[in-house]
Amino acid sequence: MIILTTENVNTQQVFFIPRSTTFTNVYVTDEQTNVTTEITGYVISDFGYYVQLKGVFNLKENHFYTIEIKNNTDIIFRDKIFCTDQSTSSFSVNNAQYTSNTTTNEFIVYE
Repeated sequence: MIILTTENVNTQQVFFIPRSTTFTNVYVTDEQTNVTTEITGYVISDFGYYVQLKGVFNLKENHFYTIEIKNNTDIIFRDKIFCTDQSTSSFSVNNAQYTSNTTTNEFIVYE
């Protein structure tokens, strides 16, 4: 899974191992709205065993996406993207949303 942020101004990078070295299209599909957008203006750098894709992704926080990199109709690479602005080292699914249940823990035992 790839983790990206909501930064629209800066280019973000995705590292992957492709099935081929020829690319024609990059598509990102929002899994909650099922809207597919084509990423344009990306830069691909080949590092031998893996490839780096730099581009501007217009993402919404806490959404899951599917990225597909194609060579015409052939899918060269497919993966999931999760968008969050939290740092990955301190990521929490319940960020500032969870409240603990307080109780006195009183109970009665009948024998």
